[in-house]
Amino acid sequence: MSKALHSPFFLNPDAMKIVIGLTGGIATGKSTVSRLLKAARIPIIDADIIARQVVEPGTSALAKIQATFGNEVLFPDGSLDRKKLGSIIFNDEMKRKQLNKIVHPAVRKAMLWQMLGYWIKGYKYCVMDVPLLIEGGLWKLVGLVVVVYW
Repeated sequence: MSKALHSPFFLNPDAMKIVIGLTGGIATGKSTVSRLLKAARIPIIDADIIARQVVEPGTSALAKIQATFGNEVLFPDGSLDRKKLGSIIFNDEMKRKQLNKIVHPAVRKAMLWQMLGYWIKGYKYCVMDVPLLIEGGLWKLVGLVVVVYW
């Protein structure tokens, strides 16, 4: 039997995929690194962008937010009033946890779908740009973590 079959990397290396987690604190240059990678045509999955997309009008997450926090967290056009929602959750840990239980799963699901989409398109790797990669537990989904710090 071939030695390669006894290795954890017995799969064809050309077929292997890797997800790189990009994280860093405020004002460390993470966004700059992400922009440079994107300019180099490296696929980026940006958690901040996805977090906005999953609460756009017509999404199930926004409907759940409305059901949980009421119509006052919506603008007349049906979009989320982030400032109003922020004022509700800022000093109330229970309400913040309620919001996180709605938004975080929706963001994770959308990130995984984007990752799958890149793989289907033939990319061998992609970068997940996640500010709270470690704290949020998403580090478990990546093969390599890159921390940007200053």
